[in-house]
Amino acid sequence: MPRIRIRPRTAAAATACALVLAGLGAAPAPAPGGLRWGECPEPDVPAGMRCASIDVPLDHAAPGKGSVRIALGRIPAADPERRLGSLVLNYGGPGAPGIASLAADPKAFADLGERYDLVVFDPRGVGHSEPVSCGGSHEGEEAGQDAAAQLDALRAVVRRCELASGPVLPYIGTVNVSRDMDRIRQALGEDKLDFLGSSYGTRLGAVYAAQFPDKTGRMVLDGVDTLTEPLAEQALVSARGRQRALDNFLAWCAHRPGCVYGTNTRSAKEEVAAFVERLDKVPLIGHDGSYFTGQDAVGAIGAALYSRSTWPALADALALAEQHRDPAGLLQLGGPDGQHRSGGPGAVPGDNAEAALAAVNCADDPDRFTAKAKSSPAAIAKELRDLQEALRGEFLKASKIFGPNQLLTVLACYGRPAGTDFIRRIDHPGAPRMLLVGTRGDPATPYEWTEETAKRLGSAVIVDFKGDGHTGYSASRCVREYVDGFLIDGRLPSGTRSCPAEE
Repeated sequence: MPRIRIRPRTAAAATACALVLAGLGAAPAPAPGGLRWGECPEPDVPAGMRCASIDVPLDHAAPGKGSVRIALGRIPAADPERRLGSLVLNYGGPGAPGIASLAADPKAFADLGERYDLVVFDPRGVGHSEPVSCGGSHEGEEAGQDAAAQLDALRAVVRRCELASGPVLPYIGTVNVSRDMDRIRQALGEDKLDFLGSSYGTRLGAVYAAQFPDKTGRMVLDGVDTLTEPLAEQALVSARGRQRALDNFLAWCAHRPGCVYGTNTRSAKEEVAAFVERLDKVPLIGHDGSYFTGQDAVGAIGAALYSRSTWPALADALALAEQHRDPAGLLQLGGPDGQHRSGGPGAVPGDNAEAALAAVNCADDPDRFTAKAKSSPAAIAKELRDLQEALRGEFLKASKIFGPNQLLTVLACYGRPAGTDFIRRIDHPGAPRMLLVGTRGDPATPYEWTEETAKRLGSAVIVDFKGDGHTGYSASRCVREYVDGFLIDGRLPSGTRSCPAEE
């Protein structure tokens, strides 16, 4: 279950953001498709990056209901004489803003940027595209262990999201974003969509290929999401994937001088679980007096597993916490989000990423926990307890460390309307062959999802990256050669190709 961490905004701020975006079209430099590129809403963007906006239907099935303004960003091809066209990027999420992501790391796709205009967008409800919010936090009020109170708290969160988000919230979801993406293709003046999607972006790419197979160009999906599993099953598979990634980290740490868990990887796994359990009972105290719980540690560890480059910092942070009861290192790994902004025109709500994550995942999933008709509060509470207890053992078997937190997603969509079943029904859509990249040690999108999605698409070539971390393009030269060769030169091998792990 891919997710990103970014971090609010009231209705007044949403209006201010819409006014800022409305002014983006006033700058010169029209693109071939008619877009006018000007200043970006982000405070710091690389030289040459420009932004624009387009209006798309709020409801593509009923355009008369109104429109949503979608914010775009672009870095023109560095070699305009050999320009191939526009390459649309999606960094993941759901809830990741494309403009801020490209601005933060413009060199990540520099080789592709020689021949392509690199184009990003903030999906509807995200970033500067009429962002959704839950009034500052997606967390419910403390409800204790009473199941009925938990459900009341979840319903209250949904109501808060509805009040803080405005008209876009019911029309959020990958199916609508895919349709927005085809409007973007048209506005860019491209006959077909060339696309590189990472993590959740792979779900978006697959849905686009299913909806617009004849408009699909060269498409790469890296860190492949599932198209078939309900959220509860995704959560279980994600718990296994995170545990597998942690096991790989502990095996690496065992060969590192001074590893706090020593050289026995079997006992190391139990020691990490015991560490989390201790902190849930007696949290660590930060230098500012804040509490750092076991679940905070789970979040920090999980975040550090996304990239092998952060493993040394994770090893040091765990040693500091275990030996000196100092959470400073773990706080740095899973601390405040760098994308957080507050105040000022066009400010993005601090809880936007979290609110959008829940809204999109629920819009994409038709399954819900629903109490039986005319159930009393006590009966609902019993149903909920029975459901949780029936699943708890399986989640703990998947991971003592990550299982309990992942189990909470079973109720993530309680109180929201049932989502679409379109994504579940994707089956050999007839799109051109595309390239899928799966990483064996991926903590967020397990490799088996790559194989499952390839079968559903029916026209996919797999690059099997034997390394660790989430997604493969930035981690492996071998993966980059396959991806760049396809996107730039149209070279696409057959079958499954392998890329070795890289230190």
